Amino acid sequence: MEEVEEEVESMGLRVLVVDDSPIDRTIVERLLKKSGESFEVITVDSGKKAMEVLGLDEGKARSPDASDLKIDIVLTDYCMPGMSGYDLLKAVKEHSCPKSIPVVIMSSENEPQRITRCRAIGAQDFILKPLQTKDVKRLKDYARPPVPTTQAGSKRKLPLDLTAETGSGSDQRRPRLAGVAVA
Repeated sequence: MEEVEEEVESMGLRVLVVDDSPIDRTIVERLLKKSGESFEVITVDSGKKAMEVLGLDEGKARSPDASDLKIDIVLTDYCMPGMSGYDLLKAVKEHSCPKSIPVVIMSSENEPQRITRCRAIGAQDFILKPLQTKDVKRLKDYARPPVPTTQAGSKRKLPLDLTAETGSGSDQRRPRLAGVAVA
């Protein structure tokens, strides 16, 4: 098992690039590959094809082929015909899988409402096109699994399974962290 993990690690991070523009896909792919960050790039031209690669199409469970791909991060255009980047983001975030795949949205339009809307449902980042070297460096950090914190005084949210689950009466006390009630 350790040999497999080392092999996957040496391959780099697998980035699924989703963009309906062949020129934009090529530019992003070349930038990622030339960044020196050892990205393995998989490109598709639609949200529907991205769903297939991720094993999320038609509400099906992950297919063996999709789970073998182990996509580390999805980098998708916002405006695409059929399924938008926003719709793809929603589908990835709504799917219950053991490891949530970070999704980064790209757009050539700087619309604050669009950015807020994407971040509200779980977009890791919103990058304005054209993609730049500084953006590529952030992608690697997004794809790394978060390190669990065990330190006292951490300001991270508790996972839902760690909160009290004893009945639903309103008279029960809720755990508190740093003076803030946990819902």
